[in-house]
Amino acid sequence: MANFTTLIVNKMKQEKFFASQGGPIILSQIENEYGDIEMVYGNGGKPYAMWAAKMALSQDIGVPWIMCQQYDAPDPVINTCNSFYCDQFTPNSNSKPKFWTENWPGWFKTFGAKDPHRPPEDIAFAVARFFQKGGSLQNYYMYHGGTNFGRTSGGPFITTSYDYDAPIDEYGITRQPKWGHLKQLHEAIKLCKHALLYGEQINLSLGPLQEVDIYTDGSGECVAFISNVDEKHDQHVTFRNTSYLIPAWSVSILPDCKEVVYNTAKVGSQISVIEMQPDNLHISTMLPEGFSGIKWDIFQEKVGVWGYHDFVVNGFVDHINTTKDSTDYLWCTTSVYVDDNEDFLKSGSQPILIVESKGHAMHAFVNHELQASASGNGSDSTFKFQKPILLRAGKNDISLLSMTVGLQNAGPFYEWVGAGVTSVKLEGFNKGVVDLSTNAWIYKIGLEGEYLNIYKEDGLHNVKWISTSNPPKNQPLTWYKAIVDAPNGNEPVGLDMKHMGKGQAWLNGEPIGRFWPRVSSINDDCTPKCDYRGKFFPSKCGTRCGEPTQRWYHIPRSWFKPRENLLVIFEEKGGDPYQICFSRRRVTSVCGLISEDHPPSNTAYNKQDSSSSIRPPAGIHLECPGSSRISSIKFASFGTPQGTCGSFQMGACHDPLSVSLVEKVCLNAQECLVQLSKENFGEDPCPGLLKTVAVEAVCQ
Repeated sequence: MANFTTLIVNKMKQEKFFASQGGPIILSQIENEYGDIEMVYGNGGKPYAMWAAKMALSQDIGVPWIMCQQYDAPDPVINTCNSFYCDQFTPNSNSKPKFWTENWPGWFKTFGAKDPHRPPEDIAFAVARFFQKGGSLQNYYMYHGGTNFGRTSGGPFITTSYDYDAPIDEYGITRQPKWGHLKQLHEAIKLCKHALLYGEQINLSLGPLQEVDIYTDGSGECVAFISNVDEKHDQHVTFRNTSYLIPAWSVSILPDCKEVVYNTAKVGSQISVIEMQPDNLHISTMLPEGFSGIKWDIFQEKVGVWGYHDFVVNGFVDHINTTKDSTDYLWCTTSVYVDDNEDFLKSGSQPILIVESKGHAMHAFVNHELQASASGNGSDSTFKFQKPILLRAGKNDISLLSMTVGLQNAGPFYEWVGAGVTSVKLEGFNKGVVDLSTNAWIYKIGLEGEYLNIYKEDGLHNVKWISTSNPPKNQPLTWYKAIVDAPNGNEPVGLDMKHMGKGQAWLNGEPIGRFWPRVSSINDDCTPKCDYRGKFFPSKCGTRCGEPTQRWYHIPRSWFKPRENLLVIFEEKGGDPYQICFSRRRVTSVCGLISEDHPPSNTAYNKQDSSSSIRPPAGIHLECPGSSRISSIKFASFGTPQGTCGSFQMGACHDPLSVSLVEKVCLNAQECLVQLSKENFGEDPCPGLLKTVAVEAVCQ
């Protein structure tokens, strides 16, 4: 630990990366969330944490050290908070600032589970509350979603996508309205910076679940954060003789202690509709006579031992200790002899194969035919399955392909968490249960195609490929190869693997990652509309029940050549390669929904003019990405429109000129601002009612 830390610190010092050397690194961290598990390590846990802190301080880097979730971090190491909410967190010394090092704007996905989402209103509420309560630094984990290329995902069972429902998705596209709502939040906080940095804090109760924190400095500058932590009810509160309506589970920010410029529950940012548009695979080379469509080259992986076996053991070995994580795959093969007088041969019944495993997944082959597949999940990697199998008289080979799906990456003693088969039995024999667990098992690490690097240009000729325009469907242990053009356009690209089974993919030798369009349960609790109010937890606002957890797999544009790209797929259990295609990720339309009582934009707010009685109008800012333009207005209504983006409907009150008025401002523009002003909307279609404008514009 000391050697590794010193190695990294010295590399940073050599490049003059620390702020004390004029570089960009302002904080350094030692250990991570160890305080949550140190008790499990007994008497050695606490001394280790203290030793780690002392060792870090001895590196003399000239910037502070932090320890996340280390509640008793010794001075001057700063203890910090990682959570969905850190407003109630207090450092263990008055001399230490209040740091929030991991604010989770979403959650990771696991194969076979629903897709978690955290509402932007709740994230904004948590951040505003943190700064309301004296926070100094807040960091998003993740702000830009990522991709676990190759075999880098952890968990186990964490998907290749590490998008995290982040404000910027793994393809680099801003996720709206989350990105815009948080941008406006930080603009509002920035308006308060002088009083937050130099002012004195006063807290006043405004109700049983309502309060205000006021910051004033010596120059008379005043800012206020009014919060309502009631999870169900909006509340009117009175502050400095003015009434304010604070929605449930929200914070209003007043940079002058008068005017609300931002409320966390009122989302005024545009909503972007993002689609994955199919782009069929295009062959790069001229097709041979008799071929049509895509020419695929096929190589069939051998079942069980290929080449020469690695070792033979009576019983089972730990998968991870054996492979050293050099591959996901470990073959173990044995044989069982079936006597001619077995009753199941005469009756036509089938014996039962019973397998238990520490995880993570497995394919069972009997006499070279796939008989069953089984796996654990993100909550429990272990599994047990029972499956009727076909056995014949005489010798029968049983080959089990054990697989890992990422390594354990959190929790105590996780380096000791193993994987692999632990028990194999057969039921239905005349003599009862046949236990094969102590048989002689022949082991082979990895796949032949992996070993020969047939997914790379320089390894293609190590095996004999068979060309076809009609690739086999639902065939296990099959390698598919095609030479294809890059997709059209310049949008980000995903590989659509909905119709495949499970395996890995490569482009030009670069590892796209594990694919597994494992379907989440239709019985999971998915929410078509998530209620942001109340504390968030990972299973609160799930979507895509009954659908694949991950269908598309990100391929960076930089991996593509204009032509002759080598696409290689290894399919473990069988799928339909004819359905594989690229998809381009693009914003197809943008929406806005805003009411007259929405706070003005932060750019429209000016402290020097805060005494003015003229309130700047609220407005919708719409923007198409890149070089696309607003080609048409799909919906526009000023009045009392209903619904959400993609399904807006006119309400009882509607200005019939709404579409033409919005077209005048937005049509053929890359971006536009639709303000709720008399200049844009003249006649009041329903006097006395709170008006709203809803717009959906098509980007092209």
